[in-house]
Amino acid sequence: MIYFIGAGPGDPDLVTVKAQKILQKADAVLYTGSLVPKEVLSWCKEDAIVEDSQGMKYPEIFEFLEKHQDKLVARVHTGDPSIYSTIAKQIEHLKEQNIEYSVIPGITAAFGAAASLGIEYTIPGVSQTVILSRVEGKTPNPEKLENILACKNSSLAFYLSILLLKKLKKTALEMDYSSDTPCWVVEKATWAEEKIYKGTISDIHEQVGHIRGVALILFGDYLHQKETEESHLYVKPLVKEVEAKKEERKKKKEEANG
Repeated sequence: MIYFIGAGPGDPDLVTVKAQKILQKADAVLYTGSLVPKEVLSWCKEDAIVEDSQGMKYPEIFEFLEKHQDKLVARVHTGDPSIYSTIAKQIEHLKEQNIEYSVIPGITAAFGAAASLGIEYTIPGVSQTVILSRVEGKTPNPEKLENILACKNSSLAFYLSILLLKKLKKTALEMDYSSDTPCWVVEKATWAEEKIYKGTISDIHEQVGHIRGVALILFGDYLHQKETEESHLYVKPLVKEVEAKKEERKKKKEEANG
């Protein structure tokens, strides 16, 4: 069985119990280079075959999975396997070869960053939609950046885009975003060396121009974390409150009149 495991965004304690148990039993482990904390690999058996997939192309990855298909294999990806992991291509190959697989979810960087910042993505009256995307660079994005930014009442989080921050700024300002729209960057979310930078779309690049590694860009008014209307889930509807008070006054009047 091939297990695709989400190793979380960086903090090894954020690996799920299920994923940890698989790693402890795995005979062969293929992990994604420097993006997976070394503490995660410390759970592997001493005699486990452990290889780094950094620099590998698809044929080499497929060869590893096929070679060890009769063993318990852990294919370890960062974050959650469903986001920017390339598991679709790997699973397609496994299906063609009739090799069994299973996917174990993990915590993606957007959620790890939100926890570090203490923020919510869904603010009543401001945003009820979360968009996880990337700014188009060498890797094409079928959805134009203009279309993504047109969703101004959404909470935007951009992966793999720190080197394209100026493009994000230029496009946002051209689309009439205010120059003081919050734009925050979380470098290596949840890692011990995590760093948080807070600014606006007009000036954030001045703080983060040195970053060349893993970082997440959060952009939008949702970062103000101010509700523009109250959640009906936790606040008693005003109409019902008024009716209840009327009913109470009516009963008191009837009691007073005997």
